[in-house]
Amino acid sequence: MKIDFVAEAGAAGALAILVNDGRVLAGEGGSHDAATGGALTKAMGTSRFTGGANSSLVVAAPAGVEADSIVLVGAGETGKFDDLALETAAGAAYNAVKLSGVETLTIDLGHLSGAEAARAAFAVRLAAYRFDKYRTKEKPDKIPSVKTVRIVTKDVAEANAAAEGLNAVADAVYFSRDLVAEPANVLYPAEFARRVKELERLGLKVEILGEKEMEALGMNVLLGVGQGSVRESQLAVIQWNGGKAGDAPIAFVGKGVCFDTGGISIKPAAGMEDMIWDMGGAAAVAGLMHALAGRKAKVNAVGVLGLVENMPDGNAQRPGDIVKSMSGQTVEVINTDAEGRLVLADALWYTQDRFKPKMMIDLATLTGAMIISLGLDYAGVFSNDDGVANAILAASPKVNENVWRMPMPPQYDKIMDSVNADVKNSAGRDGGSITAALFLQRFVNGTPWAHIDIAPTAWVSKSTRPTVPDGPVGWGVRLLDRMVADTYEG
Repeated sequence: MKIDFVAEAGAAGALAILVNDGRVLAGEGGSHDAATGGALTKAMGTSRFTGGANSSLVVAAPAGVEADSIVLVGAGETGKFDDLALETAAGAAYNAVKLSGVETLTIDLGHLSGAEAARAAFAVRLAAYRFDKYRTKEKPDKIPSVKTVRIVTKDVAEANAAAEGLNAVADAVYFSRDLVAEPANVLYPAEFARRVKELERLGLKVEILGEKEMEALGMNVLLGVGQGSVRESQLAVIQWNGGKAGDAPIAFVGKGVCFDTGGISIKPAAGMEDMIWDMGGAAAVAGLMHALAGRKAKVNAVGVLGLVENMPDGNAQRPGDIVKSMSGQTVEVINTDAEGRLVLADALWYTQDRFKPKMMIDLATLTGAMIISLGLDYAGVFSNDDGVANAILAASPKVNENVWRMPMPPQYDKIMDSVNADVKNSAGRDGGSITAALFLQRFVNGTPWAHIDIAPTAWVSKSTRPTVPDGPVGWGVRLLDRMVADTYEG
């Protein structure tokens, strides 16, 4: 799909016009209405469309407008029309006509700045995402018809300039979504690592550690998760050096369980196919590094991905096994399905030990308990540092990726003590997300750190956001990119 910024609407297949609450035509909407003899006002008056956010009304274009159809797009309250409201409106405009047969969509934002037009283009790109590489018999009427989107703006040059950074983020979200969507027979640890290695084209430095290298480092806890799989575990280390030379980096660590059967503590069959996205944390970190490099962020950053496959076979780790971590702490494996925290334990220790970062954030589809706690629209944030936590909380509403800070009470930490080892990897269901975070805290070595449990948000089945189609969300790429821009790039 091609997106162009233009100074005038001209002839259009479908012409999208913003409408605020109360059926108030925005921008040039009044002129279009006048040119049609009030036909747009009449169309709204005979419908239930009122201009509310994420709503639309498609009408055949009346005489006086150079278009085949008019898309009246709800922009919500006039005084609350910010970047997110604009994204919602642009995404809704695209969704209103994407399967209609229309090939050209023109969104009239002639009353808005070039930067706002670029934001609308960004939203259309996110809304248009499809993972269709394995569909071979799709009916034509199920395939989006829109090939060109034209966005009218009063400053085309400004729009093109602003679009560069936003396009880098959109590319990164696409990259992350594609990783999450791939089936596990295609995207196993070595293939994930290979795709990350290709990001060196953006100026990133990427190292891939195999099992021999990790064994030499003492990363036995991570390796234990993957020992039941024929697929070799990997550790991908991604560096972006866009800040001052010698300045300590900020670090991000991702759980990359490319498929999770639960191991010997095997999961129920129903829904196990969803475990292709148990690597959503690693996908988000990879996407973030993609974004930072793509927009040439002025920061030093490191991304570390623990990539494994958790399978049951004769060589698989057993409940009751005791394993020595890279940190020197011993871990009693109570439940092999509490594997993500084992992967992160060694990855976190490696990251803080090698890079001495200013702070670390890990992302992981870690616990089903997080879904019970927060539902499907919030990720949980756990942190040992108010500054790190507050930076995440501040970025969240700016990109519409919701988070909620969770407690880490010291009395719960004692629950993780093991009778036979230094710590156990599971303490049962009660407070399961909290005890998982407390387990991870034992491997950060006092580094300012936050853990984001994205189990509720990595995948969506009934999306209510026009810029997030059903399926992989790429959740965390925008959140952390915004946090880095606001807090660490100055």
